[in-house]
Amino acid sequence: MFGIPGKAAVTLTPIAAKQIARLMEKDGRQGLRIGVKKGGCAGMEYTMDYVSEVNPLDEIVEQDGARVMIAPMAQMFLIGTEIDYDIDLLHAGFKFRNPNVAEACGCGESIKFKDAPAA
Repeated sequence: MFGIPGKAAVTLTPIAAKQIARLMEKDGRQGLRIGVKKGGCAGMEYTMDYVSEVNPLDEIVEQDGARVMIAPMAQMFLIGTEIDYDIDLLHAGFKFRNPNVAEACGCGESIKFKDAPAA
């Protein structure tokens, strides 16, 4: 929908692809759907949900055995994003490196997107 022909809308690091593929093995999951919603102290938050049925309007990215679906309303916000999976002493989870983000809150859970350039 908003993608660049011949280029994936988002990319996955090898560890993120491995984690998503592992999660897909459970209960016949088709992949993970990522999106954005209003919320948090900066205004928007990422969402991730298991997918058992593919929405034909989703942008589908497949990489190294992992499948990510991008919700239609989130596609323009996520173009160019790299998804990583980080493990440290106290926490493990997905990290989004999104070039469209203008600022993020201190906890990293909430984001604000850049304004569109004036025409």
